[in-house]
Amino acid sequence: MTDKPAKSHGRKAIRPTLKPRELLTPTPDLHGVWKAKVITLFPSAFPGVLGESLTGKALQDGLWQLETVDLRQFGIGKHRNVDDTPAGGGAGMVLRADVLGAAIEHTMEGVQGNWPLIYLSPRGRRMDQRMMQTFARCDGLTLLCGRFEGVDERVLEHYGIQEVSLGDFVMTGGEIAAQALIDATVRLLPGVLGNQASAEEESFSSGLLEHPQYTRPAEWKGRPIPEVLMSGHHGRIAEWRQQMSEQITRERRPDLWAAYRKARGED
Repeated sequence: MTDKPAKSHGRKAIRPTLKPRELLTPTPDLHGVWKAKVITLFPSAFPGVLGESLTGKALQDGLWQLETVDLRQFGIGKHRNVDDTPAGGGAGMVLRADVLGAAIEHTMEGVQGNWPLIYLSPRGRRMDQRMMQTFARCDGLTLLCGRFEGVDERVLEHYGIQEVSLGDFVMTGGEIAAQALIDATVRLLPGVLGNQASAEEESFSSGLLEHPQYTRPAEWKGRPIPEVLMSGHHGRIAEWRQQMSEQITRERRPDLWAAYRKARGED
């Protein structure tokens, strides 16, 4: 009986890895290409939506790489257990330090340059555009997807892991948050969007929410496109878009509006 071949998702772009070295299928990395390594109990969840649209095309074109590491392969004993009951009692299960440590050290072996190690956690700093811009300037990321009641705290302390949150709510695992983080970062990499202006003009890039967008038809259900956008006067259009961005931000996100005004010295 032979091992099932790894699923291909483009030009040397996605590589599942297993603990037993003899089971690894050698796949050379693309030098200098941003890479996401994901430690997860559900490697089949990837690339998921990351394999679609512009991120999927960029993955196939080798503009970024994805590697999944199956945490179960580092489990203990015959059943490859990865968790145990919380010390001190309580509900649920906690991912074991020895299992996580082995997986992290295997995953980070050979990593060079600016390469943060991140745990997707509701305790972490909330994701924002500035964070994604920082991650896009890294050489790559390693993302640890938690499950159950979380991970042994000693692992976070020992490896200096950065905790990052998708938002102020709890999910069943970190895989969806990891995909959101990767998507928001990859789209900022050179060549992924095709038109760099798209990334420069969208929400949060200037500290404001994006202005409204319109396209054909010129009128729909009695609602016309704002006249200024049909004028061809680029100066007036830019002014209108700035005013709308400020208005929407002020009404919908007073926290962003306050930060924007502070940055401009208007407080």
